[in-house]
Amino acid sequence: MSSLETIAGRRAELDELAESLAKQLAEVDAEREELTAAERVLRRLSEQEAEAAGQDAGLPQQVQVAGRSVLKVPHRREVVDASALRGDYRRMLQIVQAAGGPVMVKDVGAELGIDVVVPGRLEPPRGKLSKLAVRGRLYRLPNGTFTIRA
Repeated sequence: MSSLETIAGRRAELDELAESLAKQLAEVDAEREELTAAERVLRRLSEQEAEAAGQDAGLPQQVQVAGRSVLKVPHRREVVDASALRGDYRRMLQIVQAAGGPVMVKDVGAELGIDVVVPGRLEPPRGKLSKLAVRGRLYRLPNGTFTIRA
């Protein structure tokens, strides 16, 4: 092999190595940018938590993420009263309590002012009542009715 061929071969190897390193550097730069963005978001959230420390901890808080206001969902914990529930869940719980016995979804829907003749309109309240049952606030009977958990 001549000296020129050796030099050309080595130059090709170095070009491949440079290309590979450039790809790795681009990947590292992209990951660093993602980490920087994540760090900014976490700092912003921790600052907002510190500001909101004086507010009621049982209610969801509004925080800013990417320039938009979103609800920060608090960790689940046992709450004796329904104060931590959103308005519609709280209202459904009150309807079931006021009934004094097992309540059908259509009865709750009627109390909420939903047109119970259309079956599809009852699915959102059914889902919310089921969530209340899963979270231990209501008891779902085998016949599909709901009652207050004693």
